[in-house]
Amino acid sequence: MPTPDLLNSAYYRPLFKMLHAMDQDIEAVYTSRGLSVGSRTVGPLIALSQQGPMTVKELAIAREVSHSAMSQTVAGLIRDGLVRSDPGADARTRVISLTPQGAELIPLVRAEWRSTEEVVRALDEEIGHPIMRAVEELNAALAKKSFRERLEAAVEEHLRAGDPQ
Repeated sequence: MPTPDLLNSAYYRPLFKMLHAMDQDIEAVYTSRGLSVGSRTVGPLIALSQQGPMTVKELAIAREVSHSAMSQTVAGLIRDGLVRSDPGADARTRVISLTPQGAELIPLVRAEWRSTEEVVRALDEEIGHPIMRAVEELNAALAKKSFRERLEAAVEEHLRAGDPQ
C-alpha cells in the first residue's frame, strides 16, 4: 500500500478539533447564563481573585503565557468591564484588578474551572489510558529535541529531496 501524500494529511486535526469543541462547551456554560466569558479569560480572573491586583507581567507568569497574549486577554477583560487597569509603581506598569462586575463572576468561574478539571480527569479514567500521560511523554521527547529542531530537519530533508508534485 503506498504511503499517503502528507499534503493531504492533518494528523493532529482531530486533537485540535476536540480541544476547540471542549473550549466551545466551556464557553457555552457561560453563554447559557447570558454571559460572554471566553475560556482564556477564566484563568486570569481566578488568579486575580486568589492573589489580588497584579501587573500584566505577573498575570502572564502566573498563567504561563506570553506577556503579549496576556495583554490581549486583559484588554478584552477591560473592554468587558471585568477588570480595570490602574497606574503602577512606574509609568510603564499597569496594575490589573477585578471590577465589582468581575468579582460577581468569581463563584461561577471557580465552579466551572473545578468542574472542568473534574470532568477531564474523569474522562482520563474512563478511557483507561490517560491522555495527560501521552502529553507528558511527548513533552519529555520534545525536551530532548525541540519540535522546531525536528521540523527544521524535516523541512531541509524535503527540500533536498525535491517536491514530488
